[in-house]
Formats: sequence, structure tokens, C-alpha cells
Amino acid sequence: MAASVVVVGGGVGGLVAAVDLAVGGLQVTLLERHATVGGKMRAVAVGQSFVDSGPTVLTMRDVLVDLFADSGANLDDYVPMRSLDVIARHVFADGSRLDLFADERETERAIADFAGKAELDRYRAFRAYAKGILAVAEAPFIRAEKPTLGSLLGRVMDTGLFALARVDGHRTMAKAIASHLRDPRLVMLYERYATYCGGSPYECPATLNLVSAVEAEGVSVVTGGMQRLAEGLERRARELGVVVRTHAHVASIEEKNGRAVGAVLTSGEVVRADAVVLNTDTIALGAGALGSADMGLDATSPKDRSFSALTYAVVARPSGLETVAHNVFFSDDYVAEMRDLVRDARVPRSPSVYVCDQGPAVELPDEARKYFIIVNAPPTGDRPAAWSEEEISRCESVTFETLSRLGLRLAREATVTTTPVDFERLFPRTGGALYGRRPTGPLSFFQRSGARSAMRGLYLAGGSVHPGPGVPMAARSGRFAARAILADLASIDRSSRVAISGSTSTG
Repeated sequence: MAASVVVVGGGVGGLVAAVDLAVGGLQVTLLERHATVGGKMRAVAVGQSFVDSGPTVLTMRDVLVDLFADSGANLDDYVPMRSLDVIARHVFADGSRLDLFADERETERAIADFAGKAELDRYRAFRAYAKGILAVAEAPFIRAEKPTLGSLLGRVMDTGLFALARVDGHRTMAKAIASHLRDPRLVMLYERYATYCGGSPYECPATLNLVSAVEAEGVSVVTGGMQRLAEGLERRARELGVVVRTHAHVASIEEKNGRAVGAVLTSGEVVRADAVVLNTDTIALGAGALGSADMGLDATSPKDRSFSALTYAVVARPSGLETVAHNVFFSDDYVAEMRDLVRDARVPRSPSVYVCDQGPAVELPDEARKYFIIVNAPPTGDRPAAWSEEEISRCESVTFETLSRLGLRLAREATVTTTPVDFERLFPRTGGALYGRRPTGPLSFFQRSGARSAMRGLYLAGGSVHPGPGVPMAARSGRFAARAILADLASIDRSSRVAISGSTSTG
């Protein structure tokens, strides 16, 4: 009889792990506490429409292509996508605008027109620098189950004495960017990539400048919204025999002799298995969200949590600035914005605003469109007093005033607001933090947990474990967890056969 695995949590990491485990011949049950799978990939009802209200940027499409191919399927048959010609439109406080393109030559022409020939030369040097980080770090970090300083040093031996320096972990992102670029608007644009990991560019190691290099390689959007990706993964998992149970709220991990042997539901039911995958934020696990089982995870101080967000799912009639799929409206003082978030734990007085234009709201006439709008916020969702009606109203006013001042006017038909308090309800014991720990310092890469926890038979996946946040990274974490389980169960099976054989011959 095949070994069994229970996967707790139906986010990207859990769904991917379930697919790989089923391909490996194991019996898999996936338990999801909510009504649908997807985790942070969710759609919100706004009036008569549904607005995609989670991750919006999909890079590294090959991660998903490979997953489906390894399961004997074609990604395009399950998840319809298209590549973007314009990666993002950026609007600055002085009214200037800059588009970045999938075609690097178009990006270079745009930057030359925007900031001049000298800055274009500096941009080219910065681009080469960021690509160099990605080239050095990809094999021993992004593609490795659990990176160590030794694995990076080993990479040095393969690629030259200067490879470790090229990873640039000793500086902050901001210092590295400032050493290349002079135009303050371009500096701000590239500093913003730190928020993709839930951190500040004035704290994050410069290694994370590889994020901009990854995005420059191409961005895709899922037709119909990112929830379609979750649906495609669920469909493939079910076809492979995975049992998917929604409204299945796990209360704790069942353990025996220091080994995870199942999951206990709030109903009291125990779903037993030979291994358990937790697609759960490590902040929550360290805070005891699934009981007192020793997973080797320390409680994360609130000051070390990644950013949360204030989000607005909106149906509106726009006027003024024409938007593309991804748009960023920058504050006039990025240093002050990060200081408000990190030091003062409040929504910035002058925030940068991200706007995802999701196209027409076909249910309504007169050119109404759907928008998902994000403002970074502190992870204080477990402090409801910090989120009074007055504060929420203030934040909404400053967000939409910022958009209007920078040229995008939205006559709103309906709005659904999600605060860090709401994210805390969706993902308990996180404070609403959306990316796990906030990356700070050169060793932050090694602080994330790998696929194997401290408890035997218990494995970790999701955006809060290695290799980090974002859909492709969470997908990789699920593949790492499945790979570790298949290897460990095979090792146990071999050991069992050896023991039985010896016993028989001795007898």
C-alpha cells in the first residue's frame, strides 16, 4: 500500500506539493480551512463583479510549465496566460512617467528619453549588476532546497573568486542602487522591489536586486485572474488522485514518538498519514497556531514581521491617465514612507500606491473597470485598536487623493477594503504580515526555514519558507517539500527492507 501524506493549506506551495507527491505515487489528502483553495490568491465580490485580490505579478513561468510537464500535462490547458508587453507604468510625484517593457530595447529608449543618455549608461551597468547576482545565486540559492553559506562558497569555486562579492549581501539594496543610478526617480523605482519581499530597501540585502532582473525576463497575467491558477492546480491534483477537502480546519499536528503522524481537525477528526506538509506561515507556526509541536520555529517578534497591506478591490469609471495592467504611483519621499512603515508602524502619510487594472467590469455599462489597489501597511492586524474607523478612513482618503493628484481619477461604483486586521483573520497569528519575516541584513536568506522541519515527518512549504515570497518561489517550496518527502520515505523503506531481511536470515 502506498504511503500517505496530508497537506495542510491549499495555497500555491501546498497545491504544488500535492501534485508532485501524487505523481510520486503517494496517497495525498489536502486540507483547506476556507471554502476554496488558493491561499492569498483570492477573488473578492465587489458589487456584481469579482476582483482578483491577491498576487498580481507572475514571473518565472517555467516553474509552472515544468510542474505540469512532470505530471504529464500542459500548463496552457489548465491555466490560460498571456505575456505583458508593458511590464509596468510608473508615475512620479512631479508628474513624469516611465514604462518598463518586456523588450529591453524599448526600455532603454524609454529611459534615455526619461533621464538622458548618461543615466541610460548607468542603468545598463545596474542591469548587468542585477543579472550577475541572479546568475550567481540561482543555482545555490533559488534552486536549492535549503541554502547555506557553504553552498554559496562552493559556487565561488565554480565561477571565480569574485562571485561571492557579486552576490552583494554586505550592502543594502538602497546603497547598491545609489552606487549605480543618479536620477532619484529611477532610484525610487528600483528601491521599490524590496516590497516584493515585504521589506524596506534601507534594510534588505542588496542581493535582492535580483528581483528586478527576474521581472525584466518577463511578466505574465492569468486570463480571468490568479484564482484561475489555483483552480488549475486543484484540477490537476484531483486528476492525479489527490483528495481535496475544503472547510477542513486543522487545529494541531498529531505526533507519536517525536514524529508527525497526522493532522487533528477542530471537529476532533484525526487525518493520519506517514508525513505532513504544512503550507502555513512560519510566523503563525512559531506562535503556536497548530499546537505545541516542536517544529524548530521560534516566535517572530512583531518588529521582525514583513509588511502587511491595505487593499481596495474597486469597480470604477476612470478618467485621466490611461493605465496598463500594472501601475505604480510613487510618493514624493520614499525614505519617509519606509520610516513610517518600519519605525512608526503606521500607514505612510504619503504612500506609494500600486494599481492593477483588471479590465472591463462587463456586468456594468459605461466603461466601468475593475481595479485592485495596494498600499503597504504595518503588520499590526493583531492590534485592532490601531485600526479605528477614523484611521481606515484617513488611509482611504490619502490613497485615492494620491491617485487623483497624479492623474488617475476613479468614480467608484463599489469598493471592498481589506485591512491588516482582515488579513490577521484570514491568516491568524501573523499580524497580517504577508511575506513571513522581513528580510534584514546579509544573513536573512539563511533565516528562512527549509522544507524539512525539526520534527521528523513534518515538512514546510509556502512563501514564508525558502526560497521566499511570490507565486513561483512558493511553487518551488512545494516542490522542495515533495522532493524531501519522497527521498525520506524511500530511505525509510530501504531501511525497513534491510531490517526485515536480516531478521529473517537470523531466524
